[in-house]
Amino acid sequence: MRSARSALLAAVVALPMTALTGGVASAAPPGPVFADGQAQPVFDPADVVREDVWVRAPVDSDGDGRDDEVHLEVVRPRATDQGLRVPVVYQASPYFSGGNDVTNHNVDVELHVPDRHGHPGGRDGKRHGVAGDERVAAALGTGPNAVPIGWQYEQFFVARGYAVVYGESLGTGKSTGCPTTGGRNETIGAKSVVDWLNGRTSARNAKGEPVRAGWTTGKTGMMGVSYNGTLPNAVATTGVKGLEAIVPIGAISSWYDYYRADGAVVAPGGYQGEDADVLAEYVHTRADREICKPVLERLAKEQDRVTGDYSGFWDERNYLNDVGKVRAAVLAVHGLNDWNVKTKQVAQWYEALKQRGVPHKIWLHQSGHVDPLSLRREEWLRTVNRWFTRYLHGQHNGVESEPRATLQREDKSWVDEAEWPAPGTAEAELRLRPGGPTTGGLSPHGRRPGAPVAEKLTDDATKRAEDLASAASSPNRLAYLTEPARAEVRVSGTTKVDARLSFDRPAANVTALLVDRAPDGSTHVITRGWTDPQNRHGADHTQPLRPGQWYRVGVEMQPDDYVLKPGHRLGLVVLSSDHDFTLRPKPGAGVTVDVTNTRLVLPVVGGARSLFRSLG
Repeated sequence: MRSARSALLAAVVALPMTALTGGVASAAPPGPVFADGQAQPVFDPADVVREDVWVRAPVDSDGDGRDDEVHLEVVRPRATDQGLRVPVVYQASPYFSGGNDVTNHNVDVELHVPDRHGHPGGRDGKRHGVAGDERVAAALGTGPNAVPIGWQYEQFFVARGYAVVYGESLGTGKSTGCPTTGGRNETIGAKSVVDWLNGRTSARNAKGEPVRAGWTTGKTGMMGVSYNGTLPNAVATTGVKGLEAIVPIGAISSWYDYYRADGAVVAPGGYQGEDADVLAEYVHTRADREICKPVLERLAKEQDRVTGDYSGFWDERNYLNDVGKVRAAVLAVHGLNDWNVKTKQVAQWYEALKQRGVPHKIWLHQSGHVDPLSLRREEWLRTVNRWFTRYLHGQHNGVESEPRATLQREDKSWVDEAEWPAPGTAEAELRLRPGGPTTGGLSPHGRRPGAPVAEKLTDDATKRAEDLASAASSPNRLAYLTEPARAEVRVSGTTKVDARLSFDRPAANVTALLVDRAPDGSTHVITRGWTDPQNRHGADHTQPLRPGQWYRVGVEMQPDDYVLKPGHRLGLVVLSSDHDFTLRPKPGAGVTVDVTNTRLVLPVVGGARSLFRSLG
């Protein structure tokens, strides 16, 4: 997983000191200063102590008979040498030492069909294609195309009385161990740093001498984008003492949902053919890489690109399993148009935190896989400063009683709301009307009376979903639209399709798009979802299709928050393979939709009454 080019390049280039410190006094005061609920920039961020440390992690993931070690670079105010103790903002990352050239899996393959005994069938698993240059943009540290470790927030935090700690994830850079794309060993490695900061594990310097973190209060926050935001989620689920707050940005909560979707093999947006093994190979930058070869081979086998089923491999990488252990306050950030780390990741994580009473807040913006610093800089810095001031410096500034949700609307304005999804949201349904090869209807008036009507599409993975959605007619998709909206309709949460389908082959992809058709005829894809109908009884269980038989198939789209404007039509587009996300079999598979017995279920603010008032 990588951040988009703009976000990753921003991580390499530090912001100007005056931009983040607001003018810093030349001499460090005896301690931090607070005003308006925020730590103030009273330390000189250039007057720091930098040191390299190797922390012992209680895991031997490379099998060399010794505990793995996590390499850290510590940056702390020089006043800590005179007795000042400060909290820590800690960024764990597999990217600090760059990355390797890797190839992605071939996705132009036929879909898996179990043999008559239920065993996996064959599939062309050859790899092809060099990974995108966004990977190179992620490079930091000492590897190829790399620069020294750094972060655009370093000066900001140091000036406000924090130490900044950079930790290289296991198997990367100067750390030992092996990368496993979210495996338990990576969580243990990142957690060990919090343990060291609280005196519970040992560390050494380059000479092998013991090093203690006597300069810190032990209160630690974690923050980062993408993989660097995922590791905070992982560490928080250990319940480790001392981790008081995390700020995961564009982060993963379940790795299965990054590389799979309800049994379907689905790529991160922009990285067709990437999988857990590809990412592990990319970040595997420790000097002696031969020792991890068996670990990476096992990872490639256990990820299972054949069935796409949920398994013990993916369960180990599902942080939702241990969300009940989270005690750190969570400020989650995500782009509503992030198709790399999709919105399901933050939605399911945030909902689980709410249910368990964990202190929480969410920012949702209209961009993709980026840091909000590039979108709303001053307000974002104020927000993250107040969050860490409350939970790391221990100043009671009232953040826990403020609105939980900050959202950017489609016109780029920002609103604060009590919670997310929006209060007052309830499910409401639209029913299909015939005409899908050109344009069928969508109506809130319930099931159409009369005999069932069936409409068929033919799969063609060579065509992009956006083009099919915009086409006036096509044999490769079915499209259903409402009448023009009389008033705004706001969707807040997860849209679902409850469909009755049949197939003319024993395997097929199913893709659903929620679209906005503007008065000028242009079509915008709001959100989308995928499923493997062979997994209709569960993501962990493949059951073959019988051609010609009807099946109940559900598709959950990626959660969203979207306002349909008056005059616009809301639409459902059904297709089979999604060129940019799913595996791409040869064209020809047929999918038939029982129009009469298929419905679109929407999370509408105001529920069915609001939907009917606008579209009825």
